[in-house]
Amino acid sequence: MGTRSPDTGGPDGTGGPSPEAPVRARDGPSPAPGGGRPAVFLDRDGTLNLDVGYTWRWSDFVWLPGALDALRLLADRGLFTAIVTNQAGIARGLYRAEDVAALHGMMGRELAGLGLTAPPVYYCPHHPDFTGPCSCRKPAPGMLVRAAREHGLDLSRSFMVGDKRSDLDAGLAAGCTPILVRTGYGAASGPPPSGVLDAPDVLGAARLIADLAGVR
Repeated sequence: MGTRSPDTGGPDGTGGPSPEAPVRARDGPSPAPGGGRPAVFLDRDGTLNLDVGYTWRWSDFVWLPGALDALRLLADRGLFTAIVTNQAGIARGLYRAEDVAALHGMMGRELAGLGLTAPPVYYCPHHPDFTGPCSCRKPAPGMLVRAAREHGLDLSRSFMVGDKRSDLDAGLAAGCTPILVRTGYGAASGPPPSGVLDAPDVLGAARLIADLAGVR
């Protein structure tokens, strides 16, 4: 079973991570690899928390087993970590950007209460059927590229962890090493594609990354 988070703090998400502005087509991939620090990009629904389908209410948010330990391990190893998540429910009119901000704020408040710094969150609010094409919706690598530009990251030394093929393809397109986790949609996936690593869950992925990154 996952861990249900208590409702603490206000609906404005004070104290949590600030959602980044969406990456649109003009913000597409450009930076060359090398010269920066490695990073770990984490999908959200199905990787860090239970995927209930368009998770935007805090009352529906449930950390997956091992997720909090994974965040702590990555922080202890000094690895820059960011969350990258498609939030097409905004384009579909199911919820608002303010609702996503509030959820991410509540995540941040809970992590702070556990002594953890909340990772920055990049999300794509688009869907091609409603808002047209963009470069940020996974499997496009726009969110990863933007994070690399803003935080001085070396994508060629970085990792993308997720439960869906779109997560893996975004990592490959950005030049990262993708890791498929067997939670969420990953539980029913077959063998990972060529160039993709495999882990039982996000904690297993974090342990693998800690070893591969050589950060001690």
